Amino acid sequence: MLGARPRTLPAAVAPVLVGTAAAAGPASLGAARGLSWWVALCALGVAVSVQVATNYANDYSDGRRGTDDPSTRVGPPRLVGNGLASPAEVKRATIVAFAVTAAFGLPLVVFVQPWLVVVGLAAMLAGWGYTGGPRPYGYAGLGEAFVFVFFGLVATTGSTYVQVLGIPWISWVAAVAVGCLATALLVVNNLRDIPGDTLSQKRTLAVRLGDRRTRWLYVALLAFPFVLIPVVAGAGGRPLAALGLVGVVLARQPVVAVLGGASGAALVPVLAATGRVQLVTCVLVALGLFVGG
Repeated sequence: MLGARPRTLPAAVAPVLVGTAAAAGPASLGAARGLSWWVALCALGVAVSVQVATNYANDYSDGRRGTDDPSTRVGPPRLVGNGLASPAEVKRATIVAFAVTAAFGLPLVVFVQPWLVVVGLAAMLAGWGYTGGPRPYGYAGLGEAFVFVFFGLVATTGSTYVQVLGIPWISWVAAVAVGCLATALLVVNNLRDIPGDTLSQKRTLAVRLGDRRTRWLYVALLAFPFVLIPVVAGAGGRPLAALGLVGVVLARQPVVAVLGGASGAALVPVLAATGRVQLVTCVLVALGLFVGG
């Protein structure tokens, strides 16, 4: 459970909820037929299991490289870095989690669209390549791009596509909002880890941008979705999607903390608060899209 990092899983659940809800109602391509709940469950299973697999892969690779040195790390303990499990055990857990991802994705490939296997393989390879392999892109400052693409655009629009075999524009706009919230989680995590990542030569985007610019990037990512929600609600013909604006209330606390200079261990509760903003905002947007469809 520690290695699966349950607190990160809302980032996998949120896009599936929003993408599935975007497929309901008159603004979608599939208004003539109801949503398929087994398809939604498979999409959810793929998203959650690939997130867990990525977390295990990250733990394994960072532990092997010495990046998760407990003497410099501020965040929660890691399996390999803290000696709680052997690298071989964590690698096996990674393989099992990726196998579960494939098991959830197989019905979608067989009964929805065969070419979805390409999307699934790309997501799994990206999950492994984040910190694994000879040239991990997470060490090159591209982790945020991965999160935005796969836990924003792909997961949201993909959850719409498997329902209606098309992607209406409302799903794309919602996907950008979801992607920004998911990326904000990684940005504040990497903001916390700047000192340790600098020592271990892990050149994350936060290390490259520096402390001050990373803080403003976090604020921008947390604020922009609340600019897009009215677009989804108004122009998309789903006024109840504006319920997601309630998330602004929850966003105030982490924004004040980040702009106030919180660092190190003080950013751990900010990370949790950011997760709450994401989950509450996306659940309310999804509810509004579904009921208002």
